[in-house]
Formats: sequence, C-alpha cells, structure tokens
Amino acid sequence: METKNMMEFKEEELMACCGSRIFAEEMEKACPFPSLEEAIVAARDIWFNKVNVNGWLQAFSVHPQIGHSPPSSSLSTFAQWSKGEQSTALSTATSSSLQELSEWNARYEEKFGFVFLICASGRSTEEILAELKIRYPNRPIVEFEIAAGEQMKITELRLAKLFSTKTKASSTGDQYSEAISKKAEDRMSIIGGHLAAALESSVGKTYQRPTRTRPPITTHVLDVSRGSPGAGIEVWLEAWKGPQPRPIFGDPDMNGWVIQGSSFTDNDGRSGQLMSIVDAVNPGIYRISFNTGKYCPGGFFPYVSIVFEIRESQKLEHFHVPLLLSPFSFTTYRGS
Repeated sequence: METKNMMEFKEEELMACCGSRIFAEEMEKACPFPSLEEAIVAARDIWFNKVNVNGWLQAFSVHPQIGHSPPSSSLSTFAQWSKGEQSTALSTATSSSLQELSEWNARYEEKFGFVFLICASGRSTEEILAELKIRYPNRPIVEFEIAAGEQMKITELRLAKLFSTKTKASSTGDQYSEAISKKAEDRMSIIGGHLAAALESSVGKTYQRPTRTRPPITTHVLDVSRGSPGAGIEVWLEAWKGPQPRPIFGDPDMNGWVIQGSSFTDNDGRSGQLMSIVDAVNPGIYRISFNTGKYCPGGFFPYVSIVFEIRESQKLEHFHVPLLLSPFSFTTYRGS
C-alpha cells in the first residue's frame, strides 16, 4: 500500500459532510484513510459512539428544510451538495406539494425541535412527504435516533463525494475545478443508489463483514420526567444459561441468569461496555437490569429489568435496548 493512496482531510472539509464540529474533529484525528470503506467505518463509529446529543443537534441544525433549496449565492460545499441532493425533490414538486411539504415541515419542527431530516438523494417530493407523515407520530426519542441514522446516510454519500473529488484532483493536479466537480457529481448519481451494496460486497470480500466498533448489545437511559439523560445509573447485562433452553414464565427457580457485564451510564445516559466486542453474538435470552431505585429513591420501581431474545438469524445484528424512565412509568423499544 503506497502512501499516495492515503487520504487526508481537514476539519473544514469534513464539516461539509456533517455539520457536527465534534464529528469533524474526530474524523480529522482518525486520518489518513486508505479507502472510502474504511473512512465510512470510522465515521459510523465516531457518529454513534463519540458524538454527544449536542453534536447530533448541531449537525441537524445546518440542514435547510426539505424542499427549501439553499441560496443560489451560497458557494459553500455543504450548500452545493445539499442543493444537488434535493434536485429530484425540487424537480418533481408542484406548487401544491411544496406548500403541503412546507406545512408538514413546520409541524414536525414544532413537535420535535429540529428540522425533518431524510437522505433525499433520488427521492421525489411525494416520497419525502409520505415518509414525513409516517414518522411524525413517533415518540421524540425514537425520531431523534431515526434522524441520526438519516444524517449518517447523508454523511456517507458526502464522504464518497469528498473521496471522488480529491482522488480526481490529485491525479490531474487541478483541485476542485469545475469539470472535476461535475464528473464527481455524475458519479454520485450511481454511488448514491449503490453505495450500501458496494460496501457490503467489498467488505465481504476483504473482511467477510465489517468489524464491530461497539458491543452487539448497548443501552441508554432517558429520564423523560426531566427531559434529560439518566446519568449514573448502574446497569447489568445477563444471559440465560439455565437447565431449560429459555426461562419459563412463572417458574420460581430463576437462577440460570449469568452476568455478562455491568457499568454506569455516563452524562449522556449511555452505558459503558456491557460485553465484549464480537462479530457474532451468541443467540439466546438476555436481560438488562437498571438500578432505578437508587437513581430515583421516591419512584415506583426499585429496579427495572428488560428481557429479550436474540435468534440465530440475528446474531450479526446490533441490539440497542434503551430505557425511557419516569418515577411512575417506563418503556423501551429496540433501537439501532
């Protein structure tokens, strides 16, 4: 592997891919990258594991509303890319569909506190509007994680653009010329549709599967009564190893639980590492328990346990099992 193939990026270049300053700083530290695939693996790790809530909100805040093209006078790379990504939506829009989209954008932002975020590349106005209506009923914490996932899709596409532009520039010696930018944009019409498949194919050949950057089971706690992360809560992860294949409801002999790891939630409500980072998690029944009684002494729950099953067909997937807690109620869901 030759040094000339290693890609270096500056913080401001990376800010065009994702508007989070923390993300850009961490990506610059992780440079150089030998390939787009390795840059994307690093980006996912940084975005989901190192960028905090404020960093996510900062990234969301720089996006224009879907259907609102950035000012034509703007010369920033971010603005130009954003305009290109919305080109299909804008070209398929009618005055009535744009009006309806604007109204729904306003309703969404009023409910959730941030702009509706979707990877708009190649999507029509009708498709985007339909997705907005589907996501609008979501609980805020659920929608927040969906928006973070959409931001990651956008970031991946823009990293591909950045790689494409830099690769061409280094081979011609004419950095960011108009012709190169046009060619890079043309290539992205193909990359945008097939990036996920290309990554899966290339990584499958080289590494069999992307190496995990976090344990396969994670959690976080949100204190919905305060509207803030639940920090300092003790968390245990256990696996069922009893004589029966699975715990039986109502069986008083529940001594088959074996602890896998424990930690305390940090200031963002995220747990520390609860198990080893492995590519394939053992299928079976798992239990995450939270010491909610110590966190909220006057609450109704001395502790909360969430039991779930990982099947053989799911052993390569990631399981994020958060706790949304108040003194007198709690809920959970499978996140990403």
